[in-house]
Amino acid sequence: MKIVIINKSDSTGGAAVVSRRLMEALRGEGVDARMLVAERLTDSPYIALAASPRAIKHSFMAERLKIFLANGLNRSTLFKIDTASDGLSLWNHPWVKGADAILLNWVNQGMLSLSGIDRLLRLGKPVVWTMHDMWCLTGICHHAGECGGFRMECGCCPLLGKRGRPDDISHTTLLKKQTLNSRPEKIRYVAVSNWLARKAAESTLLRDADIEVIPNPFLLSDAPAVEPAESPLPEKDDHTVRILFGAARLDDTVKNLPALIAMTRSLNERDPELARHLELITFGNVKDPAALEGIAIPHRHLGMVRGEEKIRDIYSKGDIVVSSSTYETLPGTLVEAQAYGCIPVSFDQGGQSDIVDHLHTGYIAPFSPDPEEGGRRLAEGVRWAADIISRPDTRQEIIDPMRANVENRFSAKRVAEMYIDLIRRTRHHSSGA
Repeated sequence: MKIVIINKSDSTGGAAVVSRRLMEALRGEGVDARMLVAERLTDSPYIALAASPRAIKHSFMAERLKIFLANGLNRSTLFKIDTASDGLSLWNHPWVKGADAILLNWVNQGMLSLSGIDRLLRLGKPVVWTMHDMWCLTGICHHAGECGGFRMECGCCPLLGKRGRPDDISHTTLLKKQTLNSRPEKIRYVAVSNWLARKAAESTLLRDADIEVIPNPFLLSDAPAVEPAESPLPEKDDHTVRILFGAARLDDTVKNLPALIAMTRSLNERDPELARHLELITFGNVKDPAALEGIAIPHRHLGMVRGEEKIRDIYSKGDIVVSSSTYETLPGTLVEAQAYGCIPVSFDQGGQSDIVDHLHTGYIAPFSPDPEEGGRRLAEGVRWAADIISRPDTRQEIIDPMRANVENRFSAKRVAEMYIDLIRRTRHHSSGA
């Protein structure tokens, strides 16, 4: 079986990392899997640029310019919107022509246009589209937040500000997606979490679509992570409880950093004895350094950490990982935390419940839009986890189920097998057999 995976990048962003993992997992199962990208940062011989740098830049700039004009020259939403108006001619690529199936992942920002996806469908090969966010079921946004426009054909898009109206680009793009989904050659959609599948079932675009739930793959290793000299995080004493908080960009509004800071204040005010033994470790980019001000427990910021080995090293030296996000499709930080012995404490604002069994493999706190209240609820979860960590017998009782959960549900081998089965069923159906 020959499979080509199409994703914007092979390294930048969560979708890139899990797409590359999927390619490697499929190859481990005997599949000739390859990957086409617009940004190639690794040296794998099975990953190639989808087109010339000039063509890639042209399609990217053409789409951005159209969006910039449509949103009233608003830079703040320029990269929160995608229309797939422009893209690369991938239907002519030899890896696509020779493939038995095409796997689309995150294909925005000039990678593929809607008309280009139509051309791929016309090749008559199974096309499976893995949804890493909500873009496939909305008009132009990747996360709808509190907006319910995707249930009513969009229009009057909040991201367009004063340019939002009933027939704006959110509505016209959604209609183009409807036309694409009405083709006889059907796209098989994969949601990476049950939460995303439920959102798709609510949407105008995908409520009647055939949607499969397959999680992202995660690599498990018992090998030493990195040499001590290369470790981003030193060892700690037995009395310190480390709390981890990481993201590509920590002060992205979705990550809800104010709730995390409020959590540290709540811990310091309500349980000062525990707070003295806590250490918060943050890692990732920060656009505004002032966003980290106000943390009320000992804090160490590692900056951007690159490389899966170094990330694994951080988790192996941590105790608790916190996710305060307002929504997450399938937060990989929680899976990685479980794999390496960190107890997750999180809001249930997306796919978290696919990962965490409350009070069994982590703690799910009720979400509150108020950062102060949300912080207090996360603090309750930290106290629960810290109590478990303080007793070696109870800590092992939660570490073993966490590791088993990752192995049984999120291992790269397990996920690869699910994709192979889906593609075989799709090929069988499309052949009319």
